[in-house]
Amino acid sequence: MKDYMKIYREWLSNPYFDEDTKAELKAIEHDENEIKERFYMDLEFGTAGLRGIIGAGINRMNIYVVRRATQGLANYIIKQGGSSKGVAIAYDSRHMSPEFADEAARTLAANGIKAYKFESLRPTPELSFAVRELGCIAGINVTASHNPPEYNGYKVYWEDGAQFTPPHDKGVTEEVLAIEDLSTVKTMSAEDAMAAGLYEVIGKEIDDKYIAHVKAQVVNQDAIDKMQKDITIVYTPLHGTGNIPVRRVLKEIGFENVYVVPEQELPNGDFPTVSYPNPEAAEAFALGLKLAEEKNADLVLATDPDADRLGVYVKDTKSGKYISLTGNMSGSLLCEYVLSQKAAKNAIPADGEVVKSIVSTNLIDAVAASYNCKLVECLTGFKWIGQQILKEERTGVGHYMFGMEESYGCLIGTYARDKDAVSATVALCEAAAYYKTKNMTLWDAMVAMYEKYGYYKDAVKSIGLSGIEGLAKIQSIMEYFRNNTPEGFGEYKVLSARDYKNDTIRNMATGEVTPTGLPSSNVLYYDMNDNAWLCIRPSGTEPKIKFYYGIKGTSLEDADAKSEALGKVLMEQVDKLL
Repeated sequence: MKDYMKIYREWLSNPYFDEDTKAELKAIEHDENEIKERFYMDLEFGTAGLRGIIGAGINRMNIYVVRRATQGLANYIIKQGGSSKGVAIAYDSRHMSPEFADEAARTLAANGIKAYKFESLRPTPELSFAVRELGCIAGINVTASHNPPEYNGYKVYWEDGAQFTPPHDKGVTEEVLAIEDLSTVKTMSAEDAMAAGLYEVIGKEIDDKYIAHVKAQVVNQDAIDKMQKDITIVYTPLHGTGNIPVRRVLKEIGFENVYVVPEQELPNGDFPTVSYPNPEAAEAFALGLKLAEEKNADLVLATDPDADRLGVYVKDTKSGKYISLTGNMSGSLLCEYVLSQKAAKNAIPADGEVVKSIVSTNLIDAVAASYNCKLVECLTGFKWIGQQILKEERTGVGHYMFGMEESYGCLIGTYARDKDAVSATVALCEAAAYYKTKNMTLWDAMVAMYEKYGYYKDAVKSIGLSGIEGLAKIQSIMEYFRNNTPEGFGEYKVLSARDYKNDTIRNMATGEVTPTGLPSSNVLYYDMNDNAWLCIRPSGTEPKIKFYYGIKGTSLEDADAKSEALGKVLMEQVDKLL
């Protein structure tokens, strides 16, 4: 633990720190616990970058911490010989996002690296696209995704357009941590940076190219043309970046009845209509569902603030109710739709690949097999799906068809290397139009898919364990399961145990051990009979341990019952460890 009082006093006395920062810190001078929280450690620069509460201090998101992170990135870029390529910068609707993006641009410029900063807020997938379109060495995205309003974050992308992976994540992190005196970080004025040709504001030209690529992923324009007047769509950007690009692309491909939730249409860093802007949460859809009832909408869509994840409700005309699709369900539905349309045009190559994270549904495996595509598994985090696309490009082996992760993210096409909720919105609306030509709703299509492949149901349980004690408890639970492989859970028997930290897959019947073939990660996975599975991992962004599991049933009711039973048995085992 750092000498937090010493660092606190340094911030108060050093002329490097501005007067507003000092006033904020002066106001907490009698609250030692608050001083400790802000200064006992550096805000962790993790595998994606920074994420934390906005405020003064080394354990908070502020301009000084952003400058330090950018200086570390600049140092790494210079050592890699990439300073001539430039860095693209985007930001979302959160408090301080424009300021943090500007600070990053000015620190890069002061290091002789050109910054291409968007003129106003943009979706995460457009930043991913811009990195490659502009030939940049890296990208910076100022966003805290779906965290509460008091948070902001800073994600780093590498030249392939994906969030950075080894060795670059480790290399940048080491450079950031090596900067101990924040006042040594370089910066310059925006005016001087622009005059030197090291700070360029970008916008419309990249927008137009990005939207063109999103539109190019449409596989059945005829269906849209036939049903464009008959499909009714309700959409909410949840006060974030999706409003303009989503509405633009839906209009340009022909959809006429698109209604945006007025209370959530405009960017607002307070996210006043929700406790936190997460499309996985039912509350995010309350206003959208109300509007959907009024308009008799076919589907209700919500993108998170940085528009990389998509939540959806679809109307079941038989019951008249709107049904929530999980990320596993919407991802599987889109994979089936895209592959079926491409198969109809003989557009699936012999080396077609479908990519998913290891915690995503086994339904995707069945869909991929049905269309003779190879199923590729990767670690949690869309950057690993991006890395698989890069691997295909570099080796010439494999042809990316679709990629998804259970946390409401997917990518159709390879123009970006991060999940894209703008594209997913378009694809779901297109699928709704296509199935409507068959007198089917999206829910009918979902049920038809279950009938075809089996009633797969997936769930996740999270246990929050914050603080130093919580982190220790998370590690002890991981170590318990690592050292004591269960024989089974309820009616399911463990057939093989994967330990991604130790790179082993153990066949429980024969004892044979083979490698996982994936990078080291603190994750345990159990394959069980009847297509059941369980995966345990600490969250990468929150103080939680997560238990993902899936089963295969014979009907919706059977799947619900089996999933509930497995979840109950699992939690009974975990409760004994808490």
